[in-house]
Amino acid sequence: MLDVCLLGTGGMMPLPRRHLTSLAVRFNGRTVLIDCGEGTQVAMKKAGVSPYPIDAICFTHYHADHISGLPGLLLDMGNSDRIEPVHMYGPKGLKRIVTSLMVITPQLPFELIFHEYQSDEECFDVDGMRVRAFHVYHNVTCYGYTMEVDRKGKFNAEAAKELGIPLEYWHVLQGGEPIGDFTPEQVMGPQRKGLKVTYTTDTRPTKSIETNAKGSDLFICEGMYGDPEKEQSAKDKKHMMMQEAANLAKRSEVKEMWLTHYSPSVINPKVYIKEVRRIFPETYIYGDGQKKELDFID
Repeated sequence: MLDVCLLGTGGMMPLPRRHLTSLAVRFNGRTVLIDCGEGTQVAMKKAGVSPYPIDAICFTHYHADHISGLPGLLLDMGNSDRIEPVHMYGPKGLKRIVTSLMVITPQLPFELIFHEYQSDEECFDVDGMRVRAFHVYHNVTCYGYTMEVDRKGKFNAEAAKELGIPLEYWHVLQGGEPIGDFTPEQVMGPQRKGLKVTYTTDTRPTKSIETNAKGSDLFICEGMYGDPEKEQSAKDKKHMMMQEAANLAKRSEVKEMWLTHYSPSVINPKVYIKEVRRIFPETYIYGDGQKKELDFID
């Protein structure tokens, strides 16, 4: 199961009822946080998301509305008695930028471990959840993220009995390890569909988004503007229209799309929902703190 919480949906600057864009994805009791704009820890408290189990903090890029909340969040994590290391992932310059921000904080009770991307696409694992960062197109270096959880095939108990496999071996084979003369392939069915979430913001539409979002159970995408008159502004500033996001979702054959990162000038994003759903019907426009549990389907 993946627990997803869109902590904030705002772009550029926080508003009284709209926090800056940030996403928390929880799996196996650990949390991956993507972006950390001003006030992220407040948004987490409102949504009931604990800072303690954050194992990894990933950044799309280093504009202030995506990273300026980091010192406060790390202090909050320190005050929760966390002592385990926190891994940070992002484009080149990550360590320098975070170190500069940390000047205003006292010494933390945990280590920060930095991972700076060296290529257009990189993968890493967080407690069984595979995270893939992929390059997108903004006016600074920027990445999107896909998070996936694989699902093993079904264990064939009848086959195990026919082969005479001792009962105490079954859990080892289910875990993917051979034991004695027996292998998992003898008793495990084909791999079943897992879970997949893709998140991207501050970008023009790109082939990399379409490729990486392909078949996602949930696609969370920037919809900076909805008014067609803003299309040239979106192109100039390297942002995305809601309609462009819907076309990406359609081409990527995702199950569901949430829009996010609205311009402060967009007072009520929901006024565009009918137009956007004509392109991709499973589009949703939520406020801050929207949650969803994604579970395996038999």
